[in-house]
Amino acid sequence: MSSLAIRLLPEPLRTEAFGAIGAGYTAIGTALVNPSRILYMVNTTNALLTFSLDGVNDHFVIPASTSIVLDLTTNKSDQGGVANISAGTTIYVKGAPGSGSVYLTTWYGAFGTV
Repeated sequence: MSSLAIRLLPEPLRTEAFGAIGAGYTAIGTALVNPSRILYMVNTTNALLTFSLDGVNDHFVIPASTSIVLDLTTNKSDQGGVANISAGTTIYVKGAPGSGSVYLTTWYGAFGTV
């Protein structure tokens, strides 16, 4: 028996190597295709990195060799709550790493049967 449900699906992994990250903001891959419910970012570089949702303003940092999960819809339905970071948003990074990469995974909600 199946039922209609909201499924959580990932978009393809986005990454940026240390050599492409500099003093100005660099896009981490392409813009979000779907509204993001969960963002998971891993900083495997050897430097504190600053992130932006608009490529202009600093929004948050991730220290070297750590990660962050932004769970935007904890215990929310598809009809209520803050809901997401909009489709079309690009996540940007800046810093001065000498090694490593930054990784971005995003999950979105989709209707389907389970």
